[in-house]
Amino acid sequence: MIIDIPRFMESERPYWAELEALLKRLEREKAELLSFTDAQRFHYLYERASADLARIVTFSSEPELRDYLEALVARAYGEIHESRRSQRSVAIWWWLSVALPRAFRRRRGAFYLTVAVTVFGAVFGGLAVALDDEAKEAVLPAMFANHMGDPRKRVAQEEGRGGAARKGGGVTASATRMTAFSAMLMQNNIGVAVKSLALGMTYGVGTLVLLFYNGVILGVVATDYALAGETVFLLGWILPHGVIEIPAILISAQAGLVLAHALIGWGRRERLRERLRSIAPDLATLIAAAALLLVWAGIVEAFFSQFHEPALPYAVKIAFGTAEFILLVAYLGLCGRSESSRLVKESA
Repeated sequence: MIIDIPRFMESERPYWAELEALLKRLEREKAELLSFTDAQRFHYLYERASADLARIVTFSSEPELRDYLEALVARAYGEIHESRRSQRSVAIWWWLSVALPRAFRRRRGAFYLTVAVTVFGAVFGGLAVALDDEAKEAVLPAMFANHMGDPRKRVAQEEGRGGAARKGGGVTASATRMTAFSAMLMQNNIGVAVKSLALGMTYGVGTLVLLFYNGVILGVVATDYALAGETVFLLGWILPHGVIEIPAILISAQAGLVLAHALIGWGRRERLRERLRSIAPDLATLIAAAALLLVWAGIVEAFFSQFHEPALPYAVKIAFGTAEFILLVAYLGLCGRSESSRLVKESA
């Protein structure tokens, strides 16, 4: 086969240059995901360059051109197969660092409502236990039986266990108990998250009632310990897991309210099916985020929050909880805002 090399290079060089520019872009931005259109174009340019290489491979008079095309095709081949291998990890990182916080911020109105209802419930519960000593027994569920008595006795009991742990007594038994406790907490808390979402099917009424009741419980327990002069113990006990667990419950309730809004359809003309389809990605993201946070909260509660002075200083626990809260607020409020993180994910 005879090829007019100058004419061949003149007609094909723009395609080679375009492929090389795409390769430089991908090599510079390792985490970037091409749009579907760009991916199609990249594959076309790769196939065209491969065909060009096959056409000139027998021309010994053009070794520089052959070497250039071989290198270009090899780079494109490597990028294609490397992209396939790393696609899953990149997608997971993109979801965690961009999609999740953006979904949270898009639905922040629902989150603000969950916070308001929970705070209202906490104030109500706090006033109830402050004004009536019997309110605690009337409000707290059976699983809070260990909080029915005098908070000072509970603190003395917990700190006594802390002293035993510091001396090394019952370490194996304690570890086994904490492992089982962690599993129970994860199961219970994830169940609460799912209920908060599912109750959105009641047009949000069930979700709001559940939030209010959880707020009442929080207010009753917090006020009871504060009135007993055990505020430091309360903060050291609640903060490490509570600053993650409570936002996780609120996020799951946020998802429930988003579902409720779609069912009601205020200010929207789409049909119900279209409204549900439009919220599905954010709904799935929010409930998954809540589940992940609750798993972490369960681990912290079982293996960190349950240790008290003298085994673990309250200042350390409070500092740990404060750091967690700051990081969570920064993550949900700031991640995914920069233009460089706007990765395009499209499909055919």
